[in-house]
Formats: sequence, C-alpha cells, structure tokens
Amino acid sequence: MSLSVDTSVGKPRLAVIFGGRSSEHGVSCLTAREVIAAIDHDRYDVQPVGITRDGAWVQETAVWPELAAGQLPEVRGDSPSFAWEELRGFDAVFPLLHGPWGEDGTIQGLLEMADVRYVGAGVLSSAVSMDKPFTKTVFSAAGLPQIPYVTVLPWQWKGERERVEARIRALGLPVFVKPARAGSSSGVTMVDTWEELDSAVNKARDFDPKVIVEAGAKGKRELECAVIQEPDGKPVASLVGEITVEADSAHEFYDFEAKYLDGTSRNVVPADISVTLSERIRTYAVQAFEAVGCEGLARVDFFLTDDGLVINEINTMPGFTPYSMFPVLWQASGMSYPELVDRLIQLALGRETGLR
Repeated sequence: MSLSVDTSVGKPRLAVIFGGRSSEHGVSCLTAREVIAAIDHDRYDVQPVGITRDGAWVQETAVWPELAAGQLPEVRGDSPSFAWEELRGFDAVFPLLHGPWGEDGTIQGLLEMADVRYVGAGVLSSAVSMDKPFTKTVFSAAGLPQIPYVTVLPWQWKGERERVEARIRALGLPVFVKPARAGSSSGVTMVDTWEELDSAVNKARDFDPKVIVEAGAKGKRELECAVIQEPDGKPVASLVGEITVEADSAHEFYDFEAKYLDGTSRNVVPADISVTLSERIRTYAVQAFEAVGCEGLARVDFFLTDDGLVINEINTMPGFTPYSMFPVLWQASGMSYPELVDRLIQLALGRETGLR
C-alpha cells in the first residue's frame, strides 16, 4: 500500500518522537532538542512528541532547561497526553529514540501498522542492528571482519555457567562485557581479571538479560563512518572519523560518561589514516548498511587493531546533536546539520508505505 503526501494545502506535518524507556532517554532528548531547532519551521509543521521513562506519550514543547553537570534532560510527563493513533494525521514521523523500545524496530512496527512514513531503518534492520549478536551473524555472512565474541543467553548463565565461562576464557584477557541490546556504552565493563567477570555480566544483565562478551584488541583505535541515502536510494559514505579519549582521563575506554558528560572524548575528522584504509572503511560501511537492509541513515563503527581492521557495530539512529559524530562526519563531508536533517525528512516523505 502507498499513501500519497498532499502538500498543496499547507506545510507537511512532521511529528518528532523522543525520550523513551531505554537507558538512553536523556541522550534522545538532547538529540531531539537540536534536531527540532535545525528543522525549517517555515517549511514543516512540527509537533514534538515525548515518551516518558515509564512509557507515557505527551505533547512536548521541546524546551528543556540547560544541562546541569552530569545530568541529561528528560521528558517529565506533565504535558498534555498524546495518543499514538494521532500519528496517522502526520505526513511523516522523525523517531529520535535510542536503544530498546524505539531504535529496535518497536516504534517502526507501530508506524508500519499505521501506514505512516518515517525517517530511518525499517522493522527488520532496526531489530537486527540493535541486537549485537544478530548483527554479527549478518556481518559474518557478508564477509566483514570481526572480533571474536561469545553470546551469553539467560538460561546459559544460570544453567551452564562452567561451559560458558570456559568459552569466554578462551577469548583471553581483556574482554568487554556488554548488554546485547543497549547503546551509548550503557552497562559495558572492561574485564582485566577473571575475578571481575561475574560482576561485569551481572552489570550488563541489569540492562539486558542477553549479554555479549567480546575479545579485547591490542592497539585498538575507534574509527567511525556515516552512511546516508541519496534521493534515489543509493547509500553513500562520509569521510572517516576517529574517537579519542584524553590519555589522562579516568576512562579505560569510550564509555557513557566520556561520550556525554565530562568532555574527555574528541571527534577527529578526518581520521589520521591512509587513503587506502579510509576507502576500505567507507566501502565496508556501505556493505554493512546494505547487509542489514538499512534505510535513511546509519553510523558504522570500526576498530583498527594490531591485527588489522574489524567492524564493531552499526547504529540505525546514532546520536544526532551537532557535536555527535554522525553530523560532524557529514559536515566535514560537505553537508551542514540543517541540510542533513532536511535530507532525512525528504527521504521519509518520498518513500513508500507498506512493503518496500
């Protein structure tokens, strides 16, 4: 089924959804604040829609207080309620939700059922990309190089602890223990001794009962590449950037605090790498985008190790403040923040509803 967008009677109506129930609620609010400010309100009729931490939908004004030290904004829920069925009255939806209950195909499924156009990846690609073990399975089938890992399911950790721990120990130290379906490094622990493994798994399980443990890599550099579709649907890659964390910081790796709260991380664009490596990363980024069936946009993350280049993950709704890596990469590649936002809205307005 395909619904036409009739803009002859006025500006296209755009709902921007943010907040949500995941641990990345505050990051989503930051993203929404900047995206809404960048939208050309002379061209679009914009309705901010917030989702509180407990799942209530409200009509937001998109005005939040300035950030306090160590504190992110949130949807407080004291605005008028919003019924999701009202989304059928909009020409497109910009879902700026990060993590589970938003970036994982759930909001996309609701919008598909309602025949509403939206920005970004569809149900399947969102779900696969949110689940790190499933992402790795798809990347493996696509021939993309990866770091060795072990998936730990809830029943395995309870009933087959000895076998699971033996598989994890075979990875060698250090290892990184992560929730399988979380972003922004929430719940991630670097394990340097096996005595730390149990507490690291339990910490990850606070965010997701399913856990992934990845081998640590020597000489690791974190490189990232952004992908966006052209108006004809062709995916294209940005320049390559690098994430660095100040050497004298308290962070062992690029964790949540380094990303958002204490200013110890830096985006270096373009990354100081060879042209050959840059082109290889850009090629892999597009291959990853196509492998998961992505739409609209994505950020693809890589590690450059002593043993070579490996792909880490793909983010179908990456951080989107003007200082986040995805927009920074595109600005360095010649597309401004407002232009980037408008490109994504236009892609959403122009795509079909139903099966594509």
